[in-house]
Amino acid sequence: MQEKIMEKRELRRKIKQLRLMLSEAEKLSAAEEVFNQLEKNAAFMLADKILMYHSLPDELSTIAFLEKWSKMKKFFLPRVNGVNLDILPYDRSRLELGAFHIEEPQGDDLINPEEIELIVVPAVAYDRNGNRLGRGKGFYDRLLATTKATKIGVGYDFQLVDGLPAEEHDVPVDYVITQRTVIKVKR
Repeated sequence: MQEKIMEKRELRRKIKQLRLMLSEAEKLSAAEEVFNQLEKNAAFMLADKILMYHSLPDELSTIAFLEKWSKMKKFFLPRVNGVNLDILPYDRSRLELGAFHIEEPQGDDLINPEEIELIVVPAVAYDRNGNRLGRGKGFYDRLLATTKATKIGVGYDFQLVDGLPAEEHDVPVDYVITQRTVIKVKR
């Protein structure tokens, strides 16, 4: 168990270093490429209620994608509530800096995770089996365990790694999309 923790910590450090080396132009280009692939995904095309994430500076930016599709899809964003995530409608005018310096939706119009059809999941890394390495707090694993929604992990090419250490409580994604790769995970 201690070995897995060390492996995860080291992988998080390596990925962070790679993300810090990206220029703003590289970040924007990568986000455009990944979200263009997402738009072509049947699960995205068919879904009406989609849980996105509001990106941190070191994550693929979701800002342009949210703006582009917010009139055609019902987007939702998570808000940290203790050790769990609440789900609220996306409304650019109702975002405030919340936990971990992430812009979060305000209000009390929460929706049940079971209503969500598609979840775009951020992570530090993914593997070809849909395993994901998060930031270590377990927020998304707890949320993903409560829904039958299609789960799509998005990231930079270097975030796709071989053989992530997975634990029993980890919830894998159904697809992984990077700039050059789209993987439909077989189970």
